[in-house]
Amino acid sequence: MPSDSTGKAVIFSAPSGAGKTTIVRHLLDHSELNLAFSISATTRPPRGKEVDGVDYHFLTESAFRERINTGALLEWEEVYPGKFYGTLHAELERLWSEGKTVLFDVDVVGGTNLKKALGDRALAVFIQPPSLEVLRHRLESRGTDAPERIDERMAKAGWELEQSVHFDRVLINDDLDAACEEALQWLTAYTNTAQA
Repeated sequence: MPSDSTGKAVIFSAPSGAGKTTIVRHLLDHSELNLAFSISATTRPPRGKEVDGVDYHFLTESAFRERINTGALLEWEEVYPGKFYGTLHAELERLWSEGKTVLFDVDVVGGTNLKKALGDRALAVFIQPPSLEVLRHRLESRGTDAPERIDERMAKAGWELEQSVHFDRVLINDDLDAACEEALQWLTAYTNTAQA
């Protein structure tokens, strides 16, 4: 369990393509929230213009497994065979030591694991697409995945949607501007509430 006694966190999770990262970026633009993005560790290769230490901590599979074995990860998961994601204890402690509310942008299993680890110190928000059809269209429109990869993501999405019951709030992203505004209202209330 992280040692800082006053730190707070916000967890955003969603099926791939639900708009989670866009909403998270919108929130990070609001400096009054005093948010800091938690950079996840992963074994997947960088996409596009992603930068190590900025978008993710890109690790080899052996380096990731070493961190599992040494207890350096607050939570971790093998999302797909050989593709690991996780949260480093050091990342959370660093941001809390700066007085920030830590913002997580993680997949659904990572979100539920973080909520279990952090309990009442975290507000967990599940971003839900209006339908699976809309989700498929969004995945196809972004043009970053092969058709078989999209099929793999869609097969996982049905199960992920059922996990929304483990989150504190569910945000339906039907209209992106409205979803961003609703998320901003929730975080403004949460970050202005004293830690119990």
